[in-house]
Amino acid sequence: MTTRTVLVTGRGGAGATTAAAATAVHAARHGLRTLLLAAHDPHRTLDTLLGVRLGEAPAPAGDGGLGPQAARIDEERSFQEEARQLADRVRPAFDLLGVDPLDPEELTALPGTRHLVLLRALGEHTASGRWDLVVVDAPPVPELVAALALPERLERYLARLLPEQRQAARALRPVLAALAGVPMPADRLFEARAWAAGRLAAARAVVEAPETSVRLVVDAGAHTLPEVRRARAGLALYGHHPDAVVASRTLPPTAAGSADPWLAALAGEERDRLAALAAEFAGAAPLLSAPHLGRAPEGPDDLAELGAELHGDSAGPGPAPGAPWTVEDRLAEEGLLVWRLPLPGAERADLELVRRGDELVVGTGAYRRIVRLPSALRRCTVSGAGLRDGLLSVRFTPDPGLWPRG
Repeated sequence: MTTRTVLVTGRGGAGATTAAAATAVHAARHGLRTLLLAAHDPHRTLDTLLGVRLGEAPAPAGDGGLGPQAARIDEERSFQEEARQLADRVRPAFDLLGVDPLDPEELTALPGTRHLVLLRALGEHTASGRWDLVVVDAPPVPELVAALALPERLERYLARLLPEQRQAARALRPVLAALAGVPMPADRLFEARAWAAGRLAAARAVVEAPETSVRLVVDAGAHTLPEVRRARAGLALYGHHPDAVVASRTLPPTAAGSADPWLAALAGEERDRLAALAAEFAGAAPLLSAPHLGRAPEGPDDLAELGAELHGDSAGPGPAPGAPWTVEDRLAEEGLLVWRLPLPGAERADLELVRRGDELVVGTGAYRRIVRLPSALRRCTVSGAGLRDGLLSVRFTPDPGLWPRG
């Protein structure tokens, strides 16, 4: 059975950690072998929710054998392990430059390390075969998008800095070494490139797998629709569409008819927010409600209650269907090729679109992606673009100097 991965995200304080824990407890009680992975929990909120202290190794989450296993990503240890493996492979380059590499114990995690560590943990746990479901308490949307984008970005850098074609020059290295008076990099440098490329491909396979999905959590009483749209567009830019939207800490239905005018007004505002949110994701993702329990949730029973409110009798929503980028052939009718890029939530004022050689820079708000054009479009010029109903359409006109005649 293929492991299903759910990345639960939202802005800080929205309730994503609680939603992730409730989802994991509910799934485990429905018979799924479930791992709850803390990837963004600096204050150990999950420890309090579950009543256990999480470590790096998966361990029972204190639910009498009915609950999930849970673990916490150790950013420092994982970074040191990755650095050690990389150092072993690029040691020839250090020797060439006369540099003494740092010992792993001297290294501390750098900014952005958590993205690499998260990807590594996802790869290890999904490949282990131990789990039916991995639920990740993921970082807020901007950080999560950066992590999901990392394999593609690093692959691009690797291809530019050390292209595979350079390996063809191995036979010339003795001659070059004699001319330059310095030794040329050994084969292990190119082996390191192959190792890095393999690791990136594996990480990208997990990120882009149809069994991997994102679940967006919003505060029922504090979110704004523009904020949600920007988050949705950022995820869509890298091909991720929420499998569900969770409204956390919703008021009870009786609040709308309360004799207290303040509570009734608050309930009315929340009702309007949720109606707008449901309309925004209509036909794309279900809107789930995690009610306010009247207290801070704590322990497996509270989490099971929230999980039942979210998912009812099912183990939870399935993965959201993908929305691929496609090229429409309109050469016969209009002399155009149209590249269709689904970007639900994007707004025209936030869009950035730049052609650069064989690549297209696409941006929406704070999010940006550089993509290589399909082969047919590389022989065209951009003649226009439009955004309608969450679909970006980029028009390409064949370049007469590059397009085959006839």
